[in-house]
Amino acid sequence: MLEMAPRLSQLLLLPILLVLSISCTASASSSAPENFVSCLLSHSLPSHPIGPAIYTPNNASYSSVLESYIRNLRFNESYTRKPYLIITALHVSHVQQAILCAQKHNLQMKIRSGGHDYEGVSYVAEVPFFILDLFNLRTINVDIKTETAWVQAGATLGEVYYRIYEKSKVHGFPAGVCPTVGVGGHFSGGGYGNMMRKYGLSVDNIVDAQIVDVRGRLLDRKSMGEDLFWAITGGGGASFGVVIAYKINLVRVPETVTVFRVIRTLEQNATDIVYRWQYVANKLDNDLFIRLTMDVVNVTGSQTGEKTLRATFNALFLGDSARLLTVMNKSFPELGLEQSDCQEMSWVESTLFWTSFANGTAPEALLSRVPQVLTHLKRKSDYVKQPIPKAGLKWIIQKMIELQTPMLTFNPYGGRMAEIAASAKPFPHRAGNLWKVQYATNWDASGSEAAEKYIDLTRKLFEYMTPFVSKNPREAFFCWAIPP
Repeated sequence: MLEMAPRLSQLLLLPILLVLSISCTASASSSAPENFVSCLLSHSLPSHPIGPAIYTPNNASYSSVLESYIRNLRFNESYTRKPYLIITALHVSHVQQAILCAQKHNLQMKIRSGGHDYEGVSYVAEVPFFILDLFNLRTINVDIKTETAWVQAGATLGEVYYRIYEKSKVHGFPAGVCPTVGVGGHFSGGGYGNMMRKYGLSVDNIVDAQIVDVRGRLLDRKSMGEDLFWAITGGGGASFGVVIAYKINLVRVPETVTVFRVIRTLEQNATDIVYRWQYVANKLDNDLFIRLTMDVVNVTGSQTGEKTLRATFNALFLGDSARLLTVMNKSFPELGLEQSDCQEMSWVESTLFWTSFANGTAPEALLSRVPQVLTHLKRKSDYVKQPIPKAGLKWIIQKMIELQTPMLTFNPYGGRMAEIAASAKPFPHRAGNLWKVQYATNWDASGSEAAEKYIDLTRKLFEYMTPFVSKNPREAFFCWAIPP
């Protein structure tokens, strides 16, 4: 913490300044949307008029624009507060105008790139607000010669992966497994994925950025300074300005990678296998990432609705299946991995596998910005620093069966994650963490009553896990930290 103190003290006033400048509410007259629109239009550049980017509730396309990037249906109810207007920025000048006019008229600004934030932070507020939507700012320029790329914040991870694939079959980028997630929020919050044990987080591979600050200035790494650059690579970009683009270092991937998805139930010794996973997942070859997901399903063949726990092991190995089997037989034979479980493919094909696309799906599917499934959901997170005792694991499994709906996903750390200092980036969860926990509950029913029911189930599982997770403080992943 001593290494971080000077940086944090220098940055302390930045988010306060931004909040005071663009997040306050004043009288209805000073916050009237028509005055705000007039301000935007008066500052519009003739070469890049902002008018076509403004959507008010009177516009026929307002609802479709608003809903097109709502990824959690829990925040698309009739009682959900709607924005005064939406600015679908077509040019950097539109971002600058939005910031300056928001300050003048005391309106809260919500910044949205992909809309995947689990609590609707980019498109929901408790006070009158507008949305600055960045989905049109999604240019990606890949330079294989320098092994870098400039990626605008409105691009999706799938678009990033595809544009890299267009230029090279031996390059990739360490980021998330959901292709419709927007770059802006993902990168600025850290950006974890299935290559993090090999290459770290997305932010560990970012070398430059462009941001519009509270004064409307477009800054790069040199002009913003190292403290601000440090802050927007893991500290949440919206706290410090509007990130327009990131420059990333591409990473090398082999022409052939191997994936597998192996399922074990309680009847197939899942408890012992999960118990063993705790001791090996963070110590395996850095080329191997094995994510564990546990959920509750019906016992096969049961006529009475009897439930069991299903443990699903999803893996990416940066190498061929022969070497993978050697690693697994040596370090994790309990899983019983066989050659028939393994699929060899290109790295870009593995990104489709991890999103559960059918085998043989063309890489162009990564360009779709529409998720395969939209539902109501609740997510929370934790960090685990010591393996859960077998008795505790059995107890948690029993509680999951009682609750039925919430799922647990364990993302292993170790490897490169343990080598990077906690102070290197605002993302501090490095050495000492065995894995990150994701609590996940999905449901179909609309309305506040259903939401309260399933959120309560999620919180109960979160409470049951208390003895087994980090303490003093109980750590959480930034992007899932609020609200409780």
